[in-house]
Amino acid sequence: MSKSDPASSQKERNKAVRWVVTIFLVTIVISGAISMISDEIMSRSGILMAFIILMAIIMIGIIFDIIGVAVTSADETPFHSMAARKVAGAQESIRLLRNASKVGSICNDVIGDVCGVVSGSASATIAALVISNIDIGWPRIVTLTMSALVAGLTVGGKAIGKSFAMNSATKIVHGVGRIIYTLHHIPALFRKKKNKR
Repeated sequence: MSKSDPASSQKERNKAVRWVVTIFLVTIVISGAISMISDEIMSRSGILMAFIILMAIIMIGIIFDIIGVAVTSADETPFHSMAARKVAGAQESIRLLRNASKVGSICNDVIGDVCGVVSGSASATIAALVISNIDIGWPRIVTLTMSALVAGLTVGGKAIGKSFAMNSATKIVHGVGRIIYTLHHIPALFRKKKNKR
C-alpha cells in the first residue's frame, strides 16, 4: 500500500465533511428564505392567493424531485455525441451527470424536503385564514383536511414525477442543461447588444 493512501483518504473525508457542512448551511438559508417570503406574502393575501402560493411551493418540490431522479438515472453516453455536435446544453448536462450524487442531494434532499416542510407550515397558515374568515363548527377539520391535501398532492405528485423522470431522464437532463447554458450566456448576449449600439 502506498504512503499517499492515508493522505488521499483524509482528503476524501475532508471533502465529505465540507459537503455536509455546505448542505447544512444551504438548507438553513433556503428554508429560512422560502419560509420568510411565503409567510410574508400569505399574511397579506386572501385565501385564494395563499392557496396558489401553497400549490407553487408543492410544484417546486415535485419539479426538483423530478430533476434529482433524472440526473441520478440518466446515461451520459448520448450527451457525448451531442457535445461533439456542439448542441447547446450538452456540456452542462455532462457536468450534471458527473456530479449526480451532489445534484441529487441538492434537488431531492435540500430543495425537495425544504418545500415539504414549508408547504406544511403554509397549509397551517391557510387553515388559520379559513378558520378566521369562515364560521366552522369544528375548526380541527380544516387543519386535518389541509394537512391531508398537502400530503396527498406531494406524495402523489412525486410518485408520478419519479416515473416520468426515469422514462424521460435524457430529455429532462438536457432541458436543465440548456437552462444552465442559457443562464451562463445571458451576460454575453447583453454585451453584444451594448456593442451593437
